[in-house]
Amino acid sequence: MIHYSMKTLFWRSLVVIFITLGIIGAILPGVPTTVFLILAAWAASKGWPQMDAWLLNHPKYGKTLRNWRENGTVPRKAKWIASVMMLISGILMLFTNAPLLVKVFTDVTMLIVAIWLWLRPEPR
Repeated sequence: MIHYSMKTLFWRSLVVIFITLGIIGAILPGVPTTVFLILAAWAASKGWPQMDAWLLNHPKYGKTLRNWRENGTVPRKAKWIASVMMLISGILMLFTNAPLLVKVFTDVTMLIVAIWLWLRPEPR
């Protein structure tokens, strides 16, 4: 019988949640994929070494995850895609019935994230 500590179950649960969100992001436009996979790799490094290795060696996302972990870099293409999606989401948010404070908070948060993203170095 396999015995997992509560700590291990916590980290593995986070991995599953983040990978699920990443899969949703790969399917639905406007939902990020890489960000959730970065979070999944981070959680996996805390309590699921096999999944961490699998993510870091993934044929499509592994290089980006390794570059993030080693140097904190974000590819320019990812910056553009994320920025355009945040811009579209911000514009769409203005046309919702959400309270003005929610609209402003959401749009300002996305602007701050976009600025932070463009300040990240790019892989060589």
